[in-house]
Amino acid sequence: MSAMTMLVTGGAGFIGSNFVHMVAQRYPDTRLLVLDALTYAGNADNLKGAGNQVELVKGSVADAGLVDKLCQEADTIVHFAAESHNDNSLRDPSPFVETNLVGTFTLLEAVRRHDKRFHHISTDEVFGDLAIDDPAKFTETTAYNPSSPYSATKAGSDHLVRAWVRSFGVRATISNCSNNYGPYQHIEKFIPRQITNLLTGRPAKLYGTGEQVRDWIHVDDHNDAVLAILERGRIGETYNIGADGEHSNKDVIELICELMGGTYEHVADRPGHDQRYAMDATKLTDELGWKPRYTDLREGLEQTITWYRENEAWWRDAKDAVEQGYAAHGQ
Repeated sequence: MSAMTMLVTGGAGFIGSNFVHMVAQRYPDTRLLVLDALTYAGNADNLKGAGNQVELVKGSVADAGLVDKLCQEADTIVHFAAESHNDNSLRDPSPFVETNLVGTFTLLEAVRRHDKRFHHISTDEVFGDLAIDDPAKFTETTAYNPSSPYSATKAGSDHLVRAWVRSFGVRATISNCSNNYGPYQHIEKFIPRQITNLLTGRPAKLYGTGEQVRDWIHVDDHNDAVLAILERGRIGETYNIGADGEHSNKDVIELICELMGGTYEHVADRPGHDQRYAMDATKLTDELGWKPRYTDLREGLEQTITWYRENEAWWRDAKDAVEQGYAAHGQ
């Protein structure tokens, strides 16, 4: 992958910025074009220290002219850009339709015109949820059953990618990943919200009973898997990314409180809250030889807590507004 130009959409966001740092470190000859709308979830500071080969372009993935220009310059496009917060999608679905559906369509059309390699980042939430006591896991052939505007628009974008592969021969791959955590994650999200609550003297907050189960993966493991797919994945294929990290929300919040010496309280549950996600990453591990590094949630959380403690200036200004938004909904 050396000596190439890579366009990373959403590259100033949580997962995307971590990906940019990883690529810049591993492939110093790669030019990285980052397209990001710099909404509340994107932050130019996330790219500090990534290197001189990183160029940030502010703009929308739904801007056809800008997208066409950038795709023409790039050899490979990695599409992280998405509206991704479930609670926000329940309050106003329209940005999710614009970014996740129209934006992906716009990219696909540019990729088709210029015959570029395309990788689409998606989520396990397109599959809906599983019962708490169901031993099954999501595979690449699990039927889609999204339950929120967010997951429905991501499901739609996955279908667009597959259609463009089949109908137009676009050279694309898709990955569906479980819940990420790690540095640079916006403090509205579950794990960083709890960490920053405790760092600011607030109790951690648990939705409902906290019985819901998520399959947690450290962001560095996710991005390492994306690179494996870019380097060795088969065109037209979908790969599930997971690290066998199933834990209930209650278990996660109790571990955070244990590590930080804090307490938590129960708040109103999320409407339509999915019960359980679990990813079967057998195809990824068998075909591409990928393995996660952070197999112990405690180790990953310790690293993440340290990052938020040492980077208070990154999140402090947004904290009060985020908590006021949650409080307005009893959460």
